Amino acid sequence: MDSYDVGGGNGPGPEGSPERVAERLAEPLAEADRTPGPGAPQPGIAGLSTPYQVVAAVALAVVGVFACVHLAMVFLHVAPSNTLTKQHGEAVDDWVYPEFEQNWKLFAPNPLQQNMSVQVRAEVVGAGGKRTTTGWTDLTAYDIDGVRGTLLPSHTRQNELRRAWDFYLNSHTDDHRPNGMRGELSEQYVRRIVMQRLDERALGGTVDRIQLRTVTRPVPAAAWSTEKIDTRPVDRSYPWWSVTAADRPGTEATR
Repeated sequence: MDSYDVGGGNGPGPEGSPERVAERLAEPLAEADRTPGPGAPQPGIAGLSTPYQVVAAVALAVVGVFACVHLAMVFLHVAPSNTLTKQHGEAVDDWVYPEFEQNWKLFAPNPLQQNMSVQVRAEVVGAGGKRTTTGWTDLTAYDIDGVRGTLLPSHTRQNELRRAWDFYLNSHTDDHRPNGMRGELSEQYVRRIVMQRLDERALGGTVDRIQLRTVTRPVPAAAWSTEKIDTRPVDRSYPWWSVTAADRPGTEATR
């Protein structure tokens, strides 16, 4: 009753002994056992037919080239001025803006610690030439309401007014004087954006002039912080601007 019938051996001989069985189980598989047969599926792209292999290879090449170009463009965008950016700066900006813009205001040395809203009021010419001045309209709050709760918010609604106002501030002196042509262009750009917003409202007449102001509200300190921050809003008003025909929505399309 002590015989064994494992591995083709009978009895306690060398082939059928427990020691020999353990040795055979521990032996690596033969090369022929590890190699898939002719009809077995191949792993990865090698398992596809030749046309699909070509399509997959082309797709991977396109993705790789796009990734390399994108990384190079973003690097040139954030890198200091150099020969390439001087020669091809316009192409770099066209690639980056507006979808891939890199905004460093979130990081050091001075993270944003205040909320700024842009507001406008208008001088309206009504029936009989009567002039009235509207109350202040918060354009920033209007844009925020347009994106809050939206699954795919408009990039234009999020950034158009903010970027235009940054453009205006960076191209004007503290006494509201434009720094050359860029300053004049920034005024035109802001006026046209504002008029697009006002065109959606019934003001009871034709807008003849507009005035902008900013309301800056410092962000309160965190509950756990001992920092004392004055959260009272600060208003700053800007000069009145006369509205030209080119500032009104649809004017350019009819020319």
